[in-house]
Amino acid sequence: MRLTALVLASLVTVSFGAWGAIALWFQAPGGSAGRWAAALAWGLLAAVAVACLWRGPALWAAAGFALLGAALLWWWHGLEPSNSRAWADDVARTASGEVQGDTLVLDGVRNFDWRTNEDYTARWERHSYDLRELRSLDMITSYWEGPAIAHVLFSFGFTDGRYLCFSVEIRRERGEQFNEIGGFFKEFELSIIAAEERDIIRVRTNVRGEDDYLYHVRLPLADIRALLLAYVRQLNELAHAPRFYNTISVNCTTLIYHMMQHIVGRLPFSYQVLLPGYLPEYVYRVGGLDQRYPLAELRRLGRITERARAADRSAGFSQDIRAGIPPLPPEDPAH
Repeated sequence: MRLTALVLASLVTVSFGAWGAIALWFQAPGGSAGRWAAALAWGLLAAVAVACLWRGPALWAAAGFALLGAALLWWWHGLEPSNSRAWADDVARTASGEVQGDTLVLDGVRNFDWRTNEDYTARWERHSYDLRELRSLDMITSYWEGPAIAHVLFSFGFTDGRYLCFSVEIRRERGEQFNEIGGFFKEFELSIIAAEERDIIRVRTNVRGEDDYLYHVRLPLADIRALLLAYVRQLNELAHAPRFYNTISVNCTTLIYHMMQHIVGRLPFSYQVLLPGYLPEYVYRVGGLDQRYPLAELRRLGRITERARAADRSAGFSQDIRAGIPPLPPEDPAH
């Protein structure tokens, strides 16, 4: 029993030591030198605690490390997200919305004209949308590294030919790059971008060289409207109460999954929700895509990469990228 207790205590100490070292590396003050020093010091403390567990004094070692661990957790939970940092230009604004009767007014809709990742004309605009003209919902997956890794966007279509696209992203500071591990350690704030498709899809296909696919989503019109308004509520909440992005629990797929659960009821959970590249398989399986075609055919028909590159700055960009994608049948509830 004593041996088992020592092994378990050592595993807990090593695990918490590793977590604490990574947390300090990402969040300790003092720049790179301060982060290195804090992470190494915590790792050393964990190693000393494990050695003392086996060589004594075990009780004092456990108590001392537990006390230091409590202090670390107190510091960790005190870290707060902020809306006031030196943000990168493409996430500099936080959109907000207001419903006035049947009109949705959004302030801070992004409509950048991208030439390269570093060369662009920044535009943040105020747009109005007639909710009575809301007609469709599309899901766009954008791949850049293997089949499992993708970014997911959702775009709402209106009968006047306009589209409003939402993208859940990290809110990067200037010079900051995305890091999957950092996404677990409060490295980034959460951002929801409301944008024109010619900005937010085109920058991925035409500027960053990503491979994009568009799928029409089968959903009753009332649920499409509820989802749109759920996005607006999230925008308004973030404008007043920022949140941290999390690589697993608060990302471009899990946020929409939780919003949809509130709208349509319980949805089955799957690893495909956690791996955005596989989200089309999940949505197809639960009946959310056109069931007249196999998923492989929907994927082939919905590949918009080349169409987006050909359309480029066309005024009809949204219509051009949808050419060749069969519309949902008239009897479909989302039609």
